[in-house]
Amino acid sequence: MALQKDIIIVEGMSCGHCKKAVEKAVMSLPGVVAAEVDLAEKTLQVEYDTGKTASAEIKAAVEDAGFTAV
Repeated sequence: MALQKDIIIVEGMSCGHCKKAVEKAVMSLPGVVAAEVDLAEKTLQVEYDTGKTASAEIKAAVEDAGFTAV
């Protein structure tokens, strides 16, 4: 298992509900072991198994939740 940590800039978040929506969407992906949003910095820190999911899939989950992954 090869774990990778990425920090993704997420635009459009403004509240605790936004934070939870992004974290829930990303945590639902296979291989994601941690997802934490920092509202002040507008970032998502995610740790995942590169054999089970990819950065593009994580960004797609953020987009599907209604936010913009940069």
